[in-house]
Amino acid sequence: MDRALQDHTVCGQRHATDGPPSYRHSAVSLRMRLTSRLGNGGYCTDRFAVASSWISSWLPSWCPSSPTHLKTAEDRILHPLQQRGPPGSSGAAAWFWGGLGLWVKNLTALVQTGRPVYALDLLGFGRSSRPAACVQAQEAEEQFVQSLEEWREVLGLEVMILLGHNLGGYVSAAYALKYPDRVQQLVLVEPWGFTERPDEEDLQCRIPLWIKALGSAMNPFNPLALLRLAGPLGPLLLQALRSDFKQKYSSVFKDDTVPDYLYHLNVQTPSSGETAFKNMTIPYGWAQRPMMQRMEMIDPSIRISVICGSRSCIDGQSGQAIQEMRSNSQTDLVVITGAGHYVFADQSEDFNRAVLKICSNARDGEKAEQDRKE
Repeated sequence: MDRALQDHTVCGQRHATDGPPSYRHSAVSLRMRLTSRLGNGGYCTDRFAVASSWISSWLPSWCPSSPTHLKTAEDRILHPLQQRGPPGSSGAAAWFWGGLGLWVKNLTALVQTGRPVYALDLLGFGRSSRPAACVQAQEAEEQFVQSLEEWREVLGLEVMILLGHNLGGYVSAAYALKYPDRVQQLVLVEPWGFTERPDEEDLQCRIPLWIKALGSAMNPFNPLALLRLAGPLGPLLLQALRSDFKQKYSSVFKDDTVPDYLYHLNVQTPSSGETAFKNMTIPYGWAQRPMMQRMEMIDPSIRISVICGSRSCIDGQSGQAIQEMRSNSQTDLVVITGAGHYVFADQSEDFNRAVLKICSNARDGEKAEQDRKE
């Protein structure tokens, strides 16, 4: 097979709940739906599944949402991409945490890398399947990694440039640890879960008392439980709390397309992705198994680029620490001026240029390696 067809940049896709794998094409990406499997025993048991089963059965009737509503909202937010027509043989992509529709400002530009684009919703999020989440942090991490590997096997991808945002960055790094031969380059965008939790004394100084109280009160619940419990008031609550998202995408949408998508994206049940994420954390959002402790174990031949926003609330020291840790490997830190945590939406043009350059450099390195072999 031609080398160019073997190397792919991965962007987030989705896993369907049942039935054989099915495929459908959009203007800028191949988007796949498949059923994930894990060994003979399937997925692990959610520790809240039994106690909250009656809540899960009641919430759909309380929330003005459904999988059909989410599909409609996603079709609306991705409509600008469908209007641009097929991109030919070019392609590029990313793998992210929440919903692939939020990358509407990036996908068309990223296809300029000349690689196929694959866009995924992380397992348990968006329109992906929602199996019961594992209780232990390591098992939950392996669940995410294995679902990505099963997806890769079905598509027959050989080597990938793997880009992940937030939790997607964490899972991408974990995947590279387990399957180094399948990863050409990692692009970690505002990755969560790399740094260790501060010492208790430092933590007491950094965390306001009201946040500690709120965290204790919400500890038994999943992160988005409040949005679901708000029922018919949920859409208004989301617009009040995250009015910034409408502004981020104002150059593409003048109406409520983005808030509508965000609402339906975040109230779907069962909330297995959130539960898995919660089981991977310790109080105030730090990872139980910080990835920084394992970054030295990633194959040194895998290039790593860390992209962060200059105004982000996420610890921006991770990229520099990874650079120092991998002094004999190619590791780059890219800071996007004026961007926050959603760097790909805040400063989309700068972000797109950065990713295109990373992919171009990867291809140049690939050609140089081929020349040396010849």
